[in-house]
Formats: sequence, structure tokens, C-alpha cells
Amino acid sequence: MPLNIDWQQILLHLLNFVILAGGLYFILYKPVKKFMAQREAKYAAREEAVRNMETEAAAIKRKYETRLRKAEEDIQHEREKHHEEMEAERQRMLAEAREQARAILNTAGQTAEMRTRKAVEDAHEEIRTLAVDMVEKLVLESGGDALDRFLDVAESEDANG
Repeated sequence: MPLNIDWQQILLHLLNFVILAGGLYFILYKPVKKFMAQREAKYAAREEAVRNMETEAAAIKRKYETRLRKAEEDIQHEREKHHEEMEAERQRMLAEAREQARAILNTAGQTAEMRTRKAVEDAHEEIRTLAVDMVEKLVLESGGDALDRFLDVAESEDANG
């Protein structure tokens, strides 16, 4: 053994090293690598799920934005429709009010005309009554000559007139 090298010792150390390396590989490296692969797969799955959820959320957001726009358009359309209906109702009520005002004015005019006629008739009746009273008074004062003269004048006016 030159230089104090024992090949048997070297081979035993080498065998120990191989057994140690193999043991460490199977006991530590392989389980840790497997655990890391599982963890990586888990995070990749989560990331894929997050991407899918983001895609779904974006699709839902677009869908709801579309619905919201449609709802806003429907609301605007309904507002316009109700505004038109209210305007038509206002015009109808205004026309009714004008018609009622005309009817009231016509009725008031007719009532005023009837009251005027009644006042004129009452005035004529009062004048007749006064005329009759005056004639009676004249007849009573003159004895009958005034009545005869009045009747003669009235008959001559009827004949001429």
C-alpha cells in the first residue's frame, strides 16, 4: 500500500456515499420534489380558476351593462311616453276647460238676456199699470170725458197705424 491508500476503505466510503445519496434521494429529494410539483399544480389551478372567474366576471359585467343600458333606454322611453300622455291629457283638460268656459259664457249671456227681457217686461208692465192708474185718475177727475177722448185718440192711432 503505497502512500497509505486502502482501496477497500475507499470503496466502502464510496458505497456509504452511494447509500447515503440514494437514501437522501428517496427520503428527502423525491418527496420534496413531489410536494413542490403538487404545490405548483395547485397554484396553477388556482391561477386558472382566477382567470376563468375574471373572464366570467367580465362577461357578466358586459351583460349587466347591456341590461343597464337597455333599462335606461326603456326608462327614457317610458318617460317620453308618459310625458306625451301628460301633455295630451293637459291639452284635453284645457280644451274641456275652454268648452266649459264657453258654455258658462253662453249660459251667462242667455241668463243676462232673459233677465234683461224680464226687466223690460216688468218695466212695460209697470208702465201699463201706471198708465192705467193715470187713466183711472183722469177718468175719475173728469167724469168720463177724458176716457172718451183717450179712447178716440187710441182708435184713431190704431186706424192710422
